[in-house]
Amino acid sequence: MTKSASASQETPALATVPDAAADEVDALGGRLSEVKARIAQVIFGQEQVVDETLITLLAGGHALLIGVPGLAKTRLVETLGTVMGLAEKRVQFTPDLMPADITGSEVLEESEDGKRSFRFIQGPVFCQLLMADEINRASPRTQSALLQAMQEKEVSVSGQRHPLPHPFHVLATQNPLEQEGTYPLPEAQLDRFLLQIDVTYPELAAEREMLQATTGSTETTTSEVMSATEFEEAQRLVRRIPVGDKVMEAILALVRNGRPETSDYEQVRKHVAWGPGPRASQSLMLAVRARAVLDGRLSPSADDVLELAAPVLRHRMALNFSARADGVTIETVIDLLCRPLK
Repeated sequence: MTKSASASQETPALATVPDAAADEVDALGGRLSEVKARIAQVIFGQEQVVDETLITLLAGGHALLIGVPGLAKTRLVETLGTVMGLAEKRVQFTPDLMPADITGSEVLEESEDGKRSFRFIQGPVFCQLLMADEINRASPRTQSALLQAMQEKEVSVSGQRHPLPHPFHVLATQNPLEQEGTYPLPEAQLDRFLLQIDVTYPELAAEREMLQATTGSTETTTSEVMSATEFEEAQRLVRRIPVGDKVMEAILALVRNGRPETSDYEQVRKHVAWGPGPRASQSLMLAVRARAVLDGRLSPSADDVLELAAPVLRHRMALNFSARADGVTIETVIDLLCRPLK
C-alpha cells in the first residue's frame, strides 16, 4: 500500500480529533522522543526493540522478549523503569521457583499480648514493571501464578485478593537456544502478551559504539523523564486516539484470515493448526494507536497494521505437521496475510 493510500485512510479519523487532543498528542510525542533519546544513551542498536517495547507499555500490555543472551534485555527493563519513573523488580525464573516466590505469602505472627494472626507479605510482583527473566524455565504451576496478575492486575492468596500497583506491566524474556530444562508457555499465557518482540544482534556501527561506551572507566547512566502519573495519562490518551473504519477493517481481515475456520487463503486452512483469537484484534487495535502516538501522529494508518502484524500474531498462531513437512513457517503465513496491505 502506498503512502498516499495510507494517508487517505487517516482522513476520516483526523476530522474527529479535537484540538485539545491534538495538542496533547504533540506534547506527548515530544516527551516520548526524549524518552527514546535517554534510552539510546544506554541501549545501543535496538531501535525497533525499544519502539515495540514502548508501544506495548503505552498500550497497557505485556511483552515477551525473545533473544539470545547478552542483547541487553535486562538492561532495557532497568532503563525503562528509570526513565519512565516506574518501580521495577526482576525475578529470575528457575525450575524450583514457587508461586509464593512471585505473589507473596501469609506468615503467622504473634503479638505482644499473645494473639496470633496472619500477615500477608508481598512478593516481587507488587511493582509497576516486572521483569520475568527466562520465564520458560519455571514450572507450569509457577507460570500460572503470573497469569492472574497479567490479566486481572491482582493476585489471590489464601482466598484474599490483593490488587497490584498501577500501572502494572510484565516484560518477560526467553532464550530461544537453550531448551533443556524449560517448560513451553501455555497458549493461554502467550495470548496475554500484547507483543512478542524478537531481539536480534545489533548492527556493526551500533556494536562499535557500545564497545566504546561500556568498556571505559565510566559508564553512561540515565535519569527520569516521565513520572508514573504522567505515564498513566499517556496510556489514557492512547485509548482516545480515533481509528478509521478502513484501518479497523484491515485489522479484522488480517486476524480473521489467520484462522483456518474463516480464512480466505488455502495455505492457512491447510497449514495452520489454530489461529489468533479476538484478543489479537484488541491487541493490534491498541498497538497501532500507540505506534501513531509514539510517532506524533493523530491517527493510525494501514502502515501501522503492517508493521505490527508480526509482533502481534507470531505467538498467537501454531502450525500443523503438514506445514513443517512443507517448510512453511509462521513468518511465511503472516507475510501472506499482510500482502493486501502492501
